[in-house]
Amino acid sequence: MATTLNDIQITTLDGRPTTFAEFAGKLVMVVNVASKCGLTPQYAQLEELQKTYGSRGFTVVGFPCNQFMFQEPGSNEEIATYCSATWGVTFPMMDKVKVNGRGKHPLYAELTKVKDSEGKAGNVKWNFEKFLVTPSGEVMRFRPTTKPDAPEIIAAIEANLPK
Repeated sequence: MATTLNDIQITTLDGRPTTFAEFAGKLVMVVNVASKCGLTPQYAQLEELQKTYGSRGFTVVGFPCNQFMFQEPGSNEEIATYCSATWGVTFPMMDKVKVNGRGKHPLYAELTKVKDSEGKAGNVKWNFEKFLVTPSGEVMRFRPTTKPDAPEIIAAIEANLPK
């Protein structure tokens, strides 16, 4: 899966085209984010993970998504301002994407094939679903209500940091 993921085109929040290969060799937490969701305070925990593990080859990558009750209605510029001013976000943020259904972003088409801890693959359930992509391309899936600082996520991060 590593090659497949690395080939996928993505666009940064400021409009720069790139591929997922930009994060090759890193442990990456891909998260679909939203500014007006009950889970939005997870931004603080995501940023704390970035600060704690960023120097050790880890990064969070946020993908704004407006598919769940229209909880990310802003423009890319508004999203960038909100994330920086409200949560102090320093991790990379990408262009707004669809994570389910028609027009699903190719990255999410691949990620949603992965099963969660209960053995279920398929659609993203809500905002703040987390996919941990190891440097070797293995993917672990954590549902939205699993907080970024949950023991199982911390253990997975620490076990998979690049050597």
